Amino acid sequence: MALISCKDLTMRYENQVAVDHVTFQIQEGDYLCIVGENGSGKSTLLKGLLGLLHPASGSITYGDGLKRNMIGYLPQQTVVQKDFPASVWEVVLSGCLNRRGLRPFYSPAERQRARENIVRMDIGAIVKSCYRDLSGGQQQRVLLARALCATEKLLLLDEPVTGLDPVATAELYALIRQLNRQGVTIVMVSHDINCSVHNAGKILHMGTGVQFFGSSEDYCRSPLGQRFLGGEHHG
Repeated sequence: MALISCKDLTMRYENQVAVDHVTFQIQEGDYLCIVGENGSGKSTLLKGLLGLLHPASGSITYGDGLKRNMIGYLPQQTVVQKDFPASVWEVVLSGCLNRRGLRPFYSPAERQRARENIVRMDIGAIVKSCYRDLSGGQQQRVLLARALCATEKLLLLDEPVTGLDPVATAELYALIRQLNRQGVTIVMVSHDINCSVHNAGKILHMGTGVQFFGSSEDYCRSPLGQRFLGGEHHG
């Protein structure tokens, strides 16, 4: 059974149809990149998968015991977030908020989980640092560790490399690939189609509706893929 199934999904954003009769499935272990031009509904779709926006029609169903609070989310960074005055440890630990529920304190298991994800993202050396003092690449690692505290199953990433320099971008992509190999399902919105086909196993190309959904190899061979990749990519 699919982890998430979207069936004939239509979503509105600010009274415009942003996602138009979209049908696709996310399987466990997938690495799916959602690509398309600005205004093609990519971020709206992501918010729908998270349950932050509700479908106008059609359905989103969760399989395999997946609940919305078991989805890790890395939103697009805003200036306000970049300036967040908490320590790295506090930011990572806050990923356990959904698990904590109404308890006033984090449990030893939740603290242990935060420590493990700090090691996993290789940010132990900066754990006492203030989040806003970090480089863009370090901030994204911290937010990834935070998202991993919320989930073992599924990460949704919205343009995670925006504003990063080439080295930090390559490192973040390598980290995400590694997480996927460790069994975390990845769904990433990206405007960089070349990097998407290089990293992801599947491509969903949006133009409010689905223009392409399938493997990266098939996308590279498709007329749409050829057009957007400038014919330079040969799978």
